[in-house]
Amino acid sequence: MQARMNNPAMILPEAMQALHALKASVEKSGVPAQTIGLVELRASQINGCSVCVDMHPRLLKKVGESDERIAAVATWRDARCFTDAERAALTLTEAVTRLNGREDAVSDEVWEQAARHYDEKALAALVIAIANINVWNRLNVATRQVPGVWKP
Repeated sequence: MQARMNNPAMILPEAMQALHALKASVEKSGVPAQTIGLVELRASQINGCSVCVDMHPRLLKKVGESDERIAAVATWRDARCFTDAERAALTLTEAVTRLNGREDAVSDEVWEQAARHYDEKALAALVIAIANINVWNRLNVATRQVPGVWKP
């Protein structure tokens, strides 16, 4: 596979700064880095972003995530290794990522499940994290970015 062009966020430095600023705001929210990483990986799997599906397990490993849990993200509903709070975050991730074709894409039930585990600040961070990774996924998929190129 060959990229159609450089990543648009690399071409427009202000866009890169904005995306990094969103990520930084999430990191300061108090939501565990592992939860954010699971959310990023799950949205990337749904969106078919090979760059992020390659990158996020590596980043999760750096924050102490286990191979078992990383491998189970794609089938998290059947895995017993996730907490109720992580399940709520993953449910919210799937709803926010799959907005199309559903009248009430993020149902009250999904929202209330997340709100049982996360306060308003943490919910804000989760929604921003989900939106941000969806932007990255769309940039990467649209321009056919090549997985692994980002590695040092």
